[in-house]
Parts: sequence; C-alpha cells; structure tokens
Amino acid sequence: MNSLTAQSQFESATYAKVTWRLLPFLFICYVAAYLDRVNVGFAKLQMLSDLKFSESVYGLGAGIFFIGYFIFEVPSNILLHRVGARVWISRIMVTWALVSAASLFVTSPAMFYTLRFLLGVAEAGFFPGIVLYLTYWYPSSRRGRMNALFMIGIPVAGVIGGPLSGWIMQAFNGVHGLSNWQWLFLLEAIPSLVLGIATLFMLPNGIRAAKWLDDREKQLLEDNIARDENPGADHSLKAVVSNGRVWRLAAIYFCCMMGLYGVSFYLPTLIKAAGVKDALNVGLLTAIPYACAIVSMILVARSSDRRNERRWHLALAAILAAAGFYASTLQAGNLLVALITLSLGTAGVLSMMPVFWTYPSSVLSGTAAAAGIAMINSIGNLAGFVSPSIIGWMKDVTHSTNAGLVVVAGALVVGALLTLTQRAAVSPASGASSSAPRRA
Repeated sequence: MNSLTAQSQFESATYAKVTWRLLPFLFICYVAAYLDRVNVGFAKLQMLSDLKFSESVYGLGAGIFFIGYFIFEVPSNILLHRVGARVWISRIMVTWALVSAASLFVTSPAMFYTLRFLLGVAEAGFFPGIVLYLTYWYPSSRRGRMNALFMIGIPVAGVIGGPLSGWIMQAFNGVHGLSNWQWLFLLEAIPSLVLGIATLFMLPNGIRAAKWLDDREKQLLEDNIARDENPGADHSLKAVVSNGRVWRLAAIYFCCMMGLYGVSFYLPTLIKAAGVKDALNVGLLTAIPYACAIVSMILVARSSDRRNERRWHLALAAILAAAGFYASTLQAGNLLVALITLSLGTAGVLSMMPVFWTYPSSVLSGTAAAAGIAMINSIGNLAGFVSPSIIGWMKDVTHSTNAGLVVVAGALVVGALLTLTQRAAVSPASGASSSAPRRA
C-alpha cells in the first residue's frame, strides 16, 4: 500500500469517526427543535375551537415566533462563536423546552403571541449555530453531505412527529382535565430538555477539545480546515452588512423558507381538508411527504458534492417545490393528488437546504461567518412569519388555502431565478490529495 493510499484511508477513517460522534447527536437535537417549533400545526386542529381563535390569529401566532428569532439570531451566533458551542447550545435547548411546555397555559391571543415570540427568542441561534459548528470540523468539499445529514432532522421530525402528535392528540384528550393540545406541548418539550442537559457532556467546542481524537487525527482535521480557508473571504462584521452576496443569499433563503413553513404549519390542515378527519390518520399521512423528502435531500446533496455544483441543484429543487405546491391547489379535495403534489413540494423545498448552506462559508469566515450565517438565516426565517400569516389571512378571506399556496409557489420561483443569477463561489481544495477548485 503506497503512502497516498494509506493517507487517504486514514483521512476517510478520521472523518467517519467525527461524523459518527457528532452527527447522530446533532441530528436528534434538531428533530427535537423542529418538533417544538412546528407542533403548533397539530395543536391547531383542536386549539382553535377550544380557544375560539380565528385562522388569522393562528397564522400570526405561528409566525410571530420568527420575529423573536430574527431579533436575537445574530447576537446568539456571535456568542456561540465566543463562548463555545457546548454551553450555548445547551442553554438554547433548555430554554426553548421550558417555553414550549409553557404553551399549554395559553388562554388568549395575547398569551399565544407572547409565548410564540419568546420561543423564537429562546431558539434563536440553534440552527445557524450548528451550521457554523460544522464548519469547524468539515472542509467545504464535505459540507453538502454533512449539512444534509443534519438537516434531514426536519423531514424526520415530520415522519416521527406526525404520527406521534396525532397519537397524543387522540390518546390524551381530557386526561387530568387537560386538552389534547395542552398535552402535546407538554410531552413534546421533554426530549428537548433532556437533550439540552446532555449537550453539556456530548458536544466538544472544537477539534482540540475532542478527547476521542488523537493528536494525528486532530492535526489532519485542522490542516484541512486551514487549507480550505478562502483567502478572499471576508472576516469583519462590517463585511457582513456591506456584502451584496450575503443579502442575495438572504433573499434566496427567504424564498426557500416561504415554502418550508407553508408546509410545516399547514400540512396537517391540508391533509384534513382532503377528507381525513381522524387526528391519528392525519398524523400518519403527514409522514409521507416528509419521508419522500428524506430520500431527496440525501440524493440531491450527494449529487451536488459529487459534481461540485450548487446553483442548478438549488434552482431545480426550488422549481420542483413550486410545481408541487401549485399543483396541490388544482384538486385540493382529492387525497391521493394532495399526497403526491405535497410530497413533491416538500421534497423540493427541503432538498434546497443542505445545498444552500454550502454557500455562506465561501463568502465569509471567522466572526463574520458566525454573524453572516446568522443574518442570512434570520432574514430568511422571517418568511416563517410571512408565510403562515398570508395563508391564514387568505383562508379567512377565501375559505381556502389555495391562494396562499399559489403565493408560496411564486416565492419559490423567484428564489430559483435569484439562484441562477448568483455568481458561483470558488473555494480552495480540501482533503489530503485534492487540488482542483470546487464550484459552489
């Protein structure tokens, strides 16, 4: 065996070791995070009638989460970069678990809005913090796949959370005097609380803090990160707000999130509108679009990494999502058509995410990367306020979700067009034996 082959095998084994130690735990944390963020979509099935809330009240409450998220996202990510991921991610998870559980006490629109806002404040920094954290370990050539392994937490939360939420709604209604939606908020907060405490023991702050790596493995990882550093990347905080590419990326991500949160907050409603009334059956059927998305996310991310190409993968995924959401409005009462079209839309919009998040680190680095990733994510996630608010308002006016879904499809088309006008980023090579530049 020659030295290059031995080095390549050592590198592959080292990254496999890192991946098995970090990704399963981060993935489980993201499943818990996303479940607590969007379980209000299931609570809605009973909560609105119990509390006499309108669709507009629900849409505003579901979306106001993202106002708190927006305000505190950048400061949270900068603090994570400075104090370390272990303590800060733990703080985020414990805080949001407590706020999410407190949602069982909602009795008025004002309380609903307040707790949703505080949940956004509590969770701010988690997702961009993990995206940033992965850049501490993996060079750009590996980030598409690693992002996908982490971000499939979203569809897995749908696959697991749909049936789980439906079962809780069916089995716990009236137990100890609490409604099913109150039990939903309480029980689904427990995993986040446990994982938040576990983070203090499971998550090293970086390569040097990983006791399960030897010195040679640590040196390899650090050398690859150093070699991958883009000499043209901006480091300063000022560079974040003055960089036009960052603002364009934020606009693209906003369009992506219009689709994601249209699905996240309204998929149970859309399935119910297609003729499914039982809460458990609604939960089981919502798992189908998310299961399709798990497969598509992994395949698209692998294809993007293998071909060293990002723009067309991102744009075509957006077009697929737009086509699926628009087609779902054509025969909204047909369950089979709804499942097929919503599966296409969900698969498309979720496949955008791991490919998209390979971009920011090619533009920014250091503290600017922490702030830039957070800024892109926070601006993009304002769509989480806009999307459910528009759909809820349009449903009150038209008594149908179709008009809102058309708006969501239009936003995704705009995102595809913005992506195709985005200049390809060029990153330095990474890995022990690679020397060719890679197209982002």
